[in-house]
Amino acid sequence: MKLYIGILLIAVTLIGCKKDNNSSQDNYAYIGGQIINPKNNFVVITKSETTLDTIILDGNNRFLFKINDLEQGLYTFRHGDEFQMVLLEVNDSIIFRLNTLDFDESLVYTGKGDKKNNYFINEFLQNEKKEKEIFKLCQLNPEDYEKEIKLLKAQKLEYLDRFKTKHETTSLFDKVAQANINYNYYFNKEIYPFVHYGKNKAEILESLPDDFYAYRQNVNYNDDFLKDYFNYQSFLKSNFNNLALKEHLGHAKNGHFNGKSVCYTLDKLKIIDSLIDNVSIKNDLLYHYTINFLTKNKSEECSDAVLKSFLAKSDSKKNNGQIKHYASSIYRLKKGNKLPEISVIDCYNKEQNINAIINSTTVLCFWSHSIYGHFKDTHKKLKELQVKYPEVTFITINIDDYDLEMITKTLKRNHLSFDNKYQFKDNKKAKESLAIYPMTKAIIIDKHKKIVDSNTNIFYSDFEQQLLGLLNK
Repeated sequence: MKLYIGILLIAVTLIGCKKDNNSSQDNYAYIGGQIINPKNNFVVITKSETTLDTIILDGNNRFLFKINDLEQGLYTFRHGDEFQMVLLEVNDSIIFRLNTLDFDESLVYTGKGDKKNNYFINEFLQNEKKEKEIFKLCQLNPEDYEKEIKLLKAQKLEYLDRFKTKHETTSLFDKVAQANINYNYYFNKEIYPFVHYGKNKAEILESLPDDFYAYRQNVNYNDDFLKDYFNYQSFLKSNFNNLALKEHLGHAKNGHFNGKSVCYTLDKLKIIDSLIDNVSIKNDLLYHYTINFLTKNKSEECSDAVLKSFLAKSDSKKNNGQIKHYASSIYRLKKGNKLPEISVIDCYNKEQNINAIINSTTVLCFWSHSIYGHFKDTHKKLKELQVKYPEVTFITINIDDYDLEMITKTLKRNHLSFDNKYQFKDNKKAKESLAIYPMTKAIIIDKHKKIVDSNTNIFYSDFEQQLLGLLNK
């Protein structure tokens, strides 16, 4: 691998030098690398919502892509259902190596521009590691909590200063690095009322110092440059949750907060519409909150109210079409209905109708290579449930758009049998028809092939009660 990187970097440098001799004004960057345990045979490079290219991996699972007329900024590379961002500036030549079984943790950059991107991936991983600690700190009183997260921010700024002293940086890097720290700090502030153990959210809000959210007056809710950046997106979502909380408590009965209530979701949609002018940011947030509500709600009346509000505020034809289709699929998956006619393929490449494989009380679960931890946890839990409820059939269906060999290899590697393991024949159509969002959902069907619950989860505390109630009928 080291030899490959060295040869590749020399080649990139020579190509760049040759080009520079012809035109000193040529703006370009290279991105390439090697994928270990690839999930498919290609990598997708995007800038914001625009796909630049889909690059096929070579026989050694490597690729190299040149971006001409470079627009400096944040780019995304996707493989399978996973992705990561890189900051590309003029004449950068970023080479990376990653293992899909440990996507972010295995990611290492080399080449021109590697140090800044290794800085960002390290920050990303550190923020993930700190998440549980932050949740514990949220149980402190507001003043002590603020001291702790200010200290954490100061440590990040100190590390950034050391990095800038050691390495020459650009104004673009400085802008992204500073925003990364700021929005992570803001995010930690916004989650406090929700993570704090107190159930009375009104009292928690009242206990906050007057200047606890003073930074909000300087927040740019329409930052087109950062709109795709993870920390900025996370902040916006937690911020609108919090802004809507205050609005919601003002008209909720007895000041009681219900995060799943229709009026709380309507409050979020209204505030987003009032504060955001950037079309892309607004449409993405409206879509996020609407589809999350629809997945958890069981009242048609409430779903219709949220859908109506969403369609009145969103001007994305794509999002609007997807939401309407999703809502229609949920309605068709009502209790007592049969599943839609969907073709599945077993591990021996035999095609069947999904209703034909249901001959007893059945639980359908779904998995993807992109969430490997969920795959392992799900099958471990299903083994336990199968022992406790032998009269129930537990079926798992892979939702990836991969060939059958990829799926069977994963099952073999994890010492799982092929019994009751399937994939969809038409992955896109099946996911839409079964409203598979989130992927962690499960569907319970009775022995008469009728839907009992189309949106449950095997890890829910009341899941086994649902099974027992059904079996005792």
